Amino acid sequence: MNTLDQKINEHFPGLVVRKDLVKTVKGNAIVPSYVLEYLLGQYCATNDEATIQTGIETVKDILAKHYVHRNEAGLVRSNIKEKGRYKIIDKISVSLNEKTDAYEAQFSNLGIKKVLVDSGTVKTHPKLLVSGVWCIADIEYEFAEDQNISPWILSTLKPIQLSHFDFDAYVEARQKFSTDEWIDLLIQSIGFNPEMFGRRSKLTQLIRLIPFCERNYNLIELGPKGTGKSHVYSEFSPHGILVSGGEVTVPKLFVNNSTGKIGLVGYWDCVAFDEFAGKQKRVDKALVDILKNYMANKSFSRGVETLGAEASMVFVGNTRHTVPYMLKHSDLFDELPDKFYDSAFLDRLHFYIPGWEVDIIRGEMFSEGYGFVVDYLAEILRSMRNYDYSDQYREYFTLSADISTRDRDGINKTFSGLMKILFPQGGASKEEIEEVLRFSIEGRKRVKDQLMRIDTTYGEVRFGYTDADGKEALVTTLEEDEYPSCYHKTVAQSDIDAGETEISSIAATDVDAVPSVSETDEPELEEKHLTFQENQKGVSFDNLFGPYLRGASQIIVTDPYIRFFYQIRNFMELLEAIVKNKAEEDEVAVHLVTCRDEFKGELQEESFEKIQESARTVGIDFTWEFDGSETIHARHIVTDHGWKISLDRGLDIFQHYEMNEAFAFSNRLQQFRSSKAFEVTFIKQS
Repeated sequence: MNTLDQKINEHFPGLVVRKDLVKTVKGNAIVPSYVLEYLLGQYCATNDEATIQTGIETVKDILAKHYVHRNEAGLVRSNIKEKGRYKIIDKISVSLNEKTDAYEAQFSNLGIKKVLVDSGTVKTHPKLLVSGVWCIADIEYEFAEDQNISPWILSTLKPIQLSHFDFDAYVEARQKFSTDEWIDLLIQSIGFNPEMFGRRSKLTQLIRLIPFCERNYNLIELGPKGTGKSHVYSEFSPHGILVSGGEVTVPKLFVNNSTGKIGLVGYWDCVAFDEFAGKQKRVDKALVDILKNYMANKSFSRGVETLGAEASMVFVGNTRHTVPYMLKHSDLFDELPDKFYDSAFLDRLHFYIPGWEVDIIRGEMFSEGYGFVVDYLAEILRSMRNYDYSDQYREYFTLSADISTRDRDGINKTFSGLMKILFPQGGASKEEIEEVLRFSIEGRKRVKDQLMRIDTTYGEVRFGYTDADGKEALVTTLEEDEYPSCYHKTVAQSDIDAGETEISSIAATDVDAVPSVSETDEPELEEKHLTFQENQKGVSFDNLFGPYLRGASQIIVTDPYIRFFYQIRNFMELLEAIVKNKAEEDEVAVHLVTCRDEFKGELQEESFEKIQESARTVGIDFTWEFDGSETIHARHIVTDHGWKISLDRGLDIFQHYEMNEAFAFSNRLQQFRSSKAFEVTFIKQS
């Protein structure tokens, strides 16, 4: 275990589990993670390896004996008959039979129904009435001559979720962790390895938890396939439900007028719509209208009476196009069905998660460290729905005056949710509060900026805040900084630009294409300081450093961290950029000053020798030296024609990407990788 895992086990004994155990015990059982972690929490919530191994065998044995596989349902039914009583793990739903005035249970995998359930059980566990709940149940079999009487008897029933928890102890233990440690603990609890994510990406993952701790929170995430958008809503909490976007009806979601039975929003803390995108999807306009009213007012009516509910709404869907394509030709809501492509509906969204920033899930991204048993964290988050943290920034910051009430509500709810997740104990510093506030503003700004493209009646808004000294700070979205030329346009402007591009391309075929003087001139180099945000794309060594390396005959690179394989690969890609920017007949001497790896120095030097041999064939004289003092901290590139490039992160500017995937563009071309947050300064030396 690393230091963090030891600390987790010390302060949350019995409440955490090693996350890789879920895969170990799951086998072919098609159950949510929280069901498996509930069992693991009973037998493996420890750091003692012997106890863990014994617990794993126990959980496997429980699943083998009591989890009902659909293809083995007949065998389980036979066991119940022969033994008279048998314990099973299954998803159970209950409905009221009006003809007999009795509650009847249906077992999803076991395939039996009309099992009588007493009213007390239904009152204690009302979610049984809607979509079903995973339970551990004792079933008895008693044959009766009367065909109207079911032979199956439900003896005991226990939903798989935590029965109690100590919130005060949770808050007290939180104070033992730094903010970075706490974020990493939460990321491990979701099931991911925090080392594979930057700070911004971690916060993006945690935004997905806000619907569980914030009432009536409206969230949307659109992005490429395979990024785990729906995972949290189906696997993480027994208080959330994931439904297919095409399967939702007004009676199922809100209330059935004929029976008076309330729908999903009355029983679940979070209702998530999967596969929400798709232009061709048929959508009931009545559903959109009632959704709009509910998302704005927390209430709904179907002509009988007005009802209220607290369920948060989440919409997740896939995009087909890249972000610059959507910004040039339409907007970031382009993939939604026509009836949901409605400014009044979209304006009710509190936050837009940019799914294109989230990496496609790879095996190496899963955690082998310790995290909360998820149903414990789910209960903690649920209890925090009773609190409001939205006022905690007002001691230091004031939102811009022209931010509307609806924008302000979205920002405040996101801020409140993130603060509950990160700082349940309070006491966040001004800098930490500002980070959460900026992130909250950005998510709402992403919604509003797209609304202004769709509907020109929306006016410009200065999304920012002022501090106690009256200093204003404006907030931009990452895609606004990446694609400024096409971000601030309406859909109509995009159509005009597309038309002009087509006309100009036709005109270009009628004349000889002669490059202008400006096209052939070298760009004028200048001193400057550049700042890049986390997850920003479009960055490469070639476009960043190339113009400043062109014409140099000697280049010295100082970076103490050219040790591991990925760092040496980064350096190799810098050499590639140098080769691209030199004349074929020229030679360039490149000298690297770095530190020797303490454990794999021989392998490091062997890699340098291979680079040296390869570099000779393309006109690069590569040499290196190890700084024995190991005191070098500065990271820079210095050329013999007068430029110094100061690098705060050295060459380590890219997030983790799939290096072993030969067919991934992020592996082949740097501009398709997500960057870390970094700064570069170009200095002209005399």
